[in-house]
Amino acid sequence: MLKEISYIHTEAFAAGELKHGTIALIEPGTPVIAVISQEKLYEKMLSNIQEVKARGAYTIAIAKEGIDESLNHADKTIYIPKVDDIFAPVLTVVPTQLLAYCLSFKLNPFFAAIIFATSPLVIAFCLDFKSS
Repeated sequence: MLKEISYIHTEAFAAGELKHGTIALIEPGTPVIAVISQEKLYEKMLSNIQEVKARGAYTIAIAKEGIDESLNHADKTIYIPKVDDIFAPVLTVVPTQLLAYCLSFKLNPFFAAIIFATSPLVIAFCLDFKSS
């Protein structure tokens, strides 16, 4: 969604694929959004966050409530309600969509406003997000 709204080149990789060459794409200042939605992969995700941080990435973690250790590793953490692992990926869509909308609103407010002109709640959230 971020690619379509803001015209920023973005890539998505499964956490297990990070070690197979894609880690070389990380350079200082690269924003990385880490989605920690599966409890059985929690330790591996924290390891990946530490690796990209060591390369200078700015990390935003999206994690379930109760996973407080991610605060120590990520620059910012967004929490979703604690639910079964099968439902967690659905809940991670909301913060990632809001991040995409807010970033596009910051970069090109006129284009972004056209996209979500029918949703004043999202615009109000982005304006509040922009000021903080």
